[in-house]
Amino acid sequence: MSFAHSLHRVVVLALDGVYPFEMSIPVRIFGTAEGPGGRRLYEVITCSIDGGPVRTSADFSVTVAHRAADVIASADTLVIPPFDCGPDERRDWLPEPLADALARLRPGTRTVSICTASYVLAAAGLLDGRPATTHWNEAAAFQRKFPRIKVDAGVLFVDDGDVLTAAGVAAGVDLCLHLVRRDHGSEIANKVARLCVVPPWREGGQAQFIERPVPEPEAATTSATREWALERLQRPLTLAELAAHARMSVRTFSRRFRDEVGMTPGQWLTQQRVEHARRLLETTDWPVDRVAGEAGFGTAASLRLRMSAAMGVSPMAYRQTFRSSSAALGA
Repeated sequence: MSFAHSLHRVVVLALDGVYPFEMSIPVRIFGTAEGPGGRRLYEVITCSIDGGPVRTSADFSVTVAHRAADVIASADTLVIPPFDCGPDERRDWLPEPLADALARLRPGTRTVSICTASYVLAAAGLLDGRPATTHWNEAAAFQRKFPRIKVDAGVLFVDDGDVLTAAGVAAGVDLCLHLVRRDHGSEIANKVARLCVVPPWREGGQAQFIERPVPEPEAATTSATREWALERLQRPLTLAELAAHARMSVRTFSRRFRDEVGMTPGQWLTQQRVEHARRLLETTDWPVDRVAGEAGFGTAASLRLRMSAAMGVSPMAYRQTFRSSSAALGA
């Protein structure tokens, strides 16, 4: 069967016992992404190994339209959601039909696993010698089973170019948004996040497991102060100022901020400033010095340092890459 397509094709491979929520993440995120004039940017199709209905982890099955062997070769991005089976079975699970389907991947096809679907990529040899992550509860067993993989048990997702792995449910959303941002920039990715009512950006290196006790109904939160800070990113903001705005002691504010956000106020401010700098690099022709000042980094050198640490590229390299990608998209 032949499939001609011009959009970036995302193929979702639903395996027996698939978790319905995770299976729907690529459809929701990539399917929401639109370019100028409402132009679709991705085509998302779902397949199973044999093209037949797939049992889910819930009390229903799903019907898909395609057989894996027919569509995987046409994928620009392949996403494998997690599936429910016994842990011993999952650790050795690569039946011949699945192995045959994965063998049809074109070189350079972007391949993504969500949560414990990392076992499929590992069993297929696609993670050998690479950094990767999986759900924190499986990380130790995963590392023992596949010692050649550089497992990072503490991060939300790992982007290793053409192979990417996400830690769990929400991290799958984060990773798909990251790919939209990588493909088309922050403005489009943030619009997708707003439409889906999810956080627009959580860095891949953020910790997986964060204790988030539910606050007392009348307890003060840091949300208003975060909004206040986002409007003042261009100026220095001290921890004492943030705490004073929230009408808390520094100690209480710091503890409550970490409980709610999962990182320190300083780490969060740096993350937001990097994201703001990215938007300015994408949407303006301002010199890097001005971008650095508007984003609150003060100097171009400081911005280069922060962007290199967060993304592995300099501001000018990021701008050139984004502009080149945008030009190719519009061609």
